[in-house]
Amino acid sequence: MAATKIYVYGFSGHGAVVADVARACGYGEVVFLDDAKFDGKNVLKFDPSLEKADVIVAIGDNKIRRILQERVKNAGFGVVNLIHPSAVVSGSAQIGEGAVVMPNAVINARAAVGEGAIINTGAIIEHDCEIGDFAHVSPNAALAGGVIVGQNTHVGIGACVIQCIKIGANCIIGAGSVVVRDIADGSVAYGNPAKVRRNLS
Repeated sequence: MAATKIYVYGFSGHGAVVADVARACGYGEVVFLDDAKFDGKNVLKFDPSLEKADVIVAIGDNKIRRILQERVKNAGFGVVNLIHPSAVVSGSAQIGEGAVVMPNAVINARAAVGEGAIINTGAIIEHDCEIGDFAHVSPNAALAGGVIVGQNTHVGIGACVIQCIKIGANCIIGAGSVVVRDIADGSVAYGNPAKVRRNLS
């Protein structure tokens, strides 16, 4: 890796995990950015005049992550993806810029992971899945083949989704849910089997 410095935009628990992934990927210098928690020494505030380096946005909130990624791109910084060395990623899978693939995740053949998406620790993305931009598949969630997850959607920890299900954009799938039917845009669904409990509007 030619680059040795990376800005991790988000000083939080999630940011700490992303920083560990960056180090595992070979970055020797990790600098945190945070617009609320900056102290000018250990944590800097984002400024377009900062020395140019790679950036990864480490914010758990999907919509805020999208906004901040656009901000750093528009300021001329290079947004990278990070794939932990312990993750198993098929050579035919596609990983969008700004995406993070955490330790022990599996992304199988012909799967596509969108920009700014999070594939968290131990998650399984089976063949031919499509994960939308700025979606988050939580730790130990498992998606069978051909599942589509819309942009900005959060799939909770330990959730299971059977093959060829479509989960719309801007959804929340509760922890431990078993999804056996399609979920419309903007839905909050949970349970076994998962049922839509309310709509986000």
